[in-house]
Amino acid sequence: MPETRSLQTAIDQDLDDKMVLLAGPRQVGKTTLSRSVLATRARGVYLNWDHRDDRRDIRAARWPAEASLVVLDELHKWRGWKRWLKGEYDTHHPRTQFLVTGSARLDLYRRGGDSLQGRYHHYRLHPFSVGEVSRPGVAISLDPGSELSLARVPADSVRALLAYGGFPEPFLAQSARTHRRWQHDRLDRFFREDVRDLEALRDLSSIQLLAGLIPERVGSPLSLNALREDLEVSHRGITHWMEVLDRLYHVVRIRPFESSRIRSLRKMPKAYLWDWSQVVAPGPRLENMVAMHLLKLCHFLRDHDGHEVDLCYLRDRPGREVDFLVTLKGRPWMAAEVKVSDTAVDPSLVYFRDRLRIPYAYQVVLEARRDVVDQGVRVVPAHAFLGALP
Repeated sequence: MPETRSLQTAIDQDLDDKMVLLAGPRQVGKTTLSRSVLATRARGVYLNWDHRDDRRDIRAARWPAEASLVVLDELHKWRGWKRWLKGEYDTHHPRTQFLVTGSARLDLYRRGGDSLQGRYHHYRLHPFSVGEVSRPGVAISLDPGSELSLARVPADSVRALLAYGGFPEPFLAQSARTHRRWQHDRLDRFFREDVRDLEALRDLSSIQLLAGLIPERVGSPLSLNALREDLEVSHRGITHWMEVLDRLYHVVRIRPFESSRIRSLRKMPKAYLWDWSQVVAPGPRLENMVAMHLLKLCHFLRDHDGHEVDLCYLRDRPGREVDFLVTLKGRPWMAAEVKVSDTAVDPSLVYFRDRLRIPYAYQVVLEARRDVVDQGVRVVPAHAFLGALP
């Protein structure tokens, strides 16, 4: 099991250059990671905006007199944090380094008002992945645009992540009872604290109902109209609630790839959950887990290396569909279709590969025993494919 998270080395290095903003869902390990970074420094302090005494120290800017690292947790809950942090950084950097963490999308908050542009590096911390739990502390080297170097990792790691999700507490416990209790407590605190802290929502119960409808819709194009009718609310309301769930790292939406070469859909994103263990059906749960692994790849290549990498899916008007397409600078890099047991190559994958000239096409199969190439598509076991990703 990983003693250090895969992002720790990158964050350590980037702090020497600028401040670092670290975002991610509740209980994904941001505090543990930030304390691990802090432990490598001679001097430093950890302050959490949620704690009254720490909040007083933050507002008074009581930093150590010597060169040090200051970790500011949940700072985004302070409405004026951007302007305040800009002033502190400009005054004290490089003697004082700043690591700012939060359970909301810091990249959205930083866009408005007094921008921090040019003063930060931004990372998104994901749940554990197959690569992270199978090869702890080993950085995975990727050449964007090239074929994946499939990994030899234990198949059991995929089964454990499927069963318990990738959040540290339930995954490390690997107990069904612990997992159920953790999931219940986490969702309760998510709505009671995170949503209420950041959004002035009058009808909290309705957004909870919306969140409860999403797991059964994972893997299918998401119709806001259908959700609006189910909940009997306005289109504006359902749109705002989805934005809230996205901003707070509960849901991630991926959109269809648009190209003049295919009669592609232009709307209807698909929704996936950061905690894929909420999805009950085996096929959609596996698809959700693969989605989060590919999203972690895209986020790492963007945040660490500056590559223009995006995750989308393929669907045309006649109904052909492929689960995922990763693009590099807007051009197809690799497509992936996810199956539980079917090793017969999906015709839609062949069609889109040829039509869009996709360099690499994979059919990722949970129960596949070996890696084969059929009709130009690489049919691979899930553990080998996922183990090749960060």
